[in-house]
Amino acid sequence: MEARRSRNQHHNLSSSSSSSTSYTQKKPSNVTRHQSKFSSSARSHSNAARVPFNNAQEDAADADPQSFSDFNPLVGTCPYMCPERERIQRENLRDLAVFERLHGNPAKSSPSLAVKKFCRTISAKYIQPSDVRPLNVLEDTLNYLMSLLESKEHPFEVVHDFISDRTRSIRQDLTMQNIVNKKAIYMYEQMVKFHVISHHKLRHSMSDPNIASMHHLNLEQLTKTLASLFNLYEANRNSTYVHENEAEFCSLHVLLHLDSSSKPTVEPLSLWFCCVPALVLKSKEMQFARRILRSFRLGNYKEFFWTTASQASYLQYCVMEPYINEVRALAISCINFGGYKLHPYPLFNLSKLLMIEESDLESFCNSCGLKTCTDESGNKLLPTKQTTFSHPKGGFQHYSFLGLQEYESKF
Repeated sequence: MEARRSRNQHHNLSSSSSSSTSYTQKKPSNVTRHQSKFSSSARSHSNAARVPFNNAQEDAADADPQSFSDFNPLVGTCPYMCPERERIQRENLRDLAVFERLHGNPAKSSPSLAVKKFCRTISAKYIQPSDVRPLNVLEDTLNYLMSLLESKEHPFEVVHDFISDRTRSIRQDLTMQNIVNKKAIYMYEQMVKFHVISHHKLRHSMSDPNIASMHHLNLEQLTKTLASLFNLYEANRNSTYVHENEAEFCSLHVLLHLDSSSKPTVEPLSLWFCCVPALVLKSKEMQFARRILRSFRLGNYKEFFWTTASQASYLQYCVMEPYINEVRALAISCINFGGYKLHPYPLFNLSKLLMIEESDLESFCNSCGLKTCTDESGNKLLPTKQTTFSHPKGGFQHYSFLGLQEYESKF
């Protein structure tokens, strides 16, 4: 089956409109030391994620990196963000994204605007160095793409769609050249960060079926990029050294398991922990993630909110935010059914507990089917023992989180 798929990819390459590349490469007699080290470490860490970097599973639609395993790493020579051949072809086909159009012309671009597209079918036999960007060009390309995140001219889903495709192309070029150094680690961290931010922003527009599909695909890319990043960490492992941001990115993997109904990876989290270095497990970032996961699953909303407010980083909050209202609803449900009917609960006190503005809390209670009242002093109260509690059918609207307003301002 693998051989047939490889032949089909080879056959379809010439007719693919998603890439203008026509590659050639000779088979060498051996592989480099870096390849050997990386392949070994990737195999050892694949027990954790089951998505090794040098494997077609790293990106379901990437060119099969196994097709490059018998070749020396290619050294790209393309000096531009997009190979000139591809840019000219896409100009002729009017296949230019809105960010690539020179003065808005759909048939004209420039080396400073065009960015190499992701190609679904690539064979190592047809790779040419002039179609692959070297590391310094890939770094500049990624920096340019990340700068587009601040764009306000277009809806975020348009920005996301462009950056997501072009960063996959960057990952593809890194794979073909077998670049596994610390600069590659930094680039992968930036791409994970992009997918984490997208995970949050796209979620608030999921009423649109197209954006809901985009959100699902983004989650897939997030988990695959994270898995590749973990393998890069392993390839550069030092027994006495933990990479600067490794603990935080490992904590994101843990937080993605807050939703027990979804399976970010095929490997159980308990087995994944066995492959995490001890220095990472003991870090404050991983201790935070494990405490959040435990309190979420046990329904300990007090610890959940206190820990989030005091310790969550920006990226951690992006992953956690979809579950915050779930925990708030759990807390209100417990207070409603467990409280005394003659002693309504003050919304002011409850808002401090749930880290939400009092006015937002009143709206939140109403969305859960609960009524509020006002005492003779004008204080808002939540009467308990109400039998109308329910989760809103359309989902929760967005509410701010007290103490983390600086994070909210970035969304």
